[in-house]
Amino acid sequence: MKAHTRETQATMTPQKSLQYLKEGNLRFQNNLKANRNLLEQVNDTSEGQFPFATILSCIDSRVSAELVFDQGLGDIFSVRIAGNFINEDILGSMEFASKLAGTKLIVVLGHTSCGAIKGACDDAKLGNLTTMLGKIKPAVEAVAEPADKSQRNSKNLEFVDNVAEKNVRIAIENIRKQSPILKEMEDNNEIDIVGAMYDINTGAVTFFE
Repeated sequence: MKAHTRETQATMTPQKSLQYLKEGNLRFQNNLKANRNLLEQVNDTSEGQFPFATILSCIDSRVSAELVFDQGLGDIFSVRIAGNFINEDILGSMEFASKLAGTKLIVVLGHTSCGAIKGACDDAKLGNLTTMLGKIKPAVEAVAEPADKSQRNSKNLEFVDNVAEKNVRIAIENIRKQSPILKEMEDNNEIDIVGAMYDINTGAVTFFE
């Protein structure tokens, strides 16, 4: 499989880009890989890059977007931060990726048993981590059940995963609210903005409807 060129990127639509990722994740789940020569892709992308998707994911070592979607060099922009939340710098990166570099799809990818989400659920305090986890607190507060405070912590993995999913949905809302550029591109069907969850037990990615 060759690296994307300006010509192949131009043929990608938001829907086709999503399908590429879904197919790549299926290969990953089945321990298969597309046939690609990475050193050849190094050479092919040395004078330019033409990715088709931008993926915001957690820094979790088990959730490398390139691996779980079986993508090669030059295929995706990978943005990573603990808890996969939105801030000004990430929005700027997404605007560059979509408006200037031509990607057709933005994916916010959360995952099960997320350590950052657990920290926010437990109200962890540790240096700069305290401020960072505060960005995830709105998702914790937005999940109403269970109401029992003794069940609203990292020991309740169902609660943790519900918060992780809500956190993805809030991130998507924030992209649309805080970036008129990306919102306009989505409204014009130039890009799609979608959410997904990665299951660390199976390797499967489930995209939100």
